[in-house]
Amino acid sequence: MIELKNIKKDYMIWNEVMTKVLFGIDLTIHDGDFFAIMGPSWSGKSTLMNILWLLDTPTSGEYILDGVKLPEMTENEKAQLRSRKIWFVFQAFNLIPRMKIIDQVMLPMFYQWVPKWDETARAIAALEKVWLAHKVNSKPNQLSWWEQQRIAIARAIVTNPTLILADEPTGNLDTKTSIEIMNIFTQLNKEGITIVMVTHEPDIAQFARHNVHMRDGLVERIHINTDKGIKEAWETKRQAANIKEEKKSKQ
Repeated sequence: MIELKNIKKDYMIWNEVMTKVLFGIDLTIHDGDFFAIMGPSWSGKSTLMNILWLLDTPTSGEYILDGVKLPEMTENEKAQLRSRKIWFVFQAFNLIPRMKIIDQVMLPMFYQWVPKWDETARAIAALEKVWLAHKVNSKPNQLSWWEQQRIAIARAIVTNPTLILADEPTGNLDTKTSIEIMNIFTQLNKEGITIVMVTHEPDIAQFARHNVHMRDGLVERIHINTDKGIKEAWETKRQAANIKEEKKSKQ
């Protein structure tokens, strides 16, 4: 699905200073993969995600998506590809404060010319997948943080994307709700959606099939999690959540 060959990225600051961010990224992501990208600040994670999302272009190297070399596409073609195949789940949710949840989830379909009756049905189906169909008329300020993250996921999947990019999807959540969010991502991945997420949490990264460790603009190493390791990660995370819940109940 995605092939990155020697991707480099430089930025010019104030038209004077050239800053190099990516120094030659080689990465292959197949359909149905689940990748977690990790690394310290300034390792190049965000730049890489922006390139994957077609919001930024590499200074050099090849980005091949579904067999098409990205430099050969116009900006309009990239925008159409984003709306059809790729969606981004933000850490800050990026929900519109005064808009009802049902309308928030339907919004991405506006760019796909989906009939109104189908928009509503698909939005409700997406909300059912994240267990929030009963909140269709609520607004973001009436929801908890973790409910807002689930709305952001519903908005991402309503267009039936083949690729979901997620930036720290559990970064603002406690242990229990982090598990619930990862349960959603795991189920979506089982349904065939390719997922690439950035995380600073090693235990969250264990839920992914591949862990990409970045440092200084390069891929330092790639670790493959076994089925046993993923299962153990689930169990460890659940136990931690249960311990926290027990402590809260005793207070």
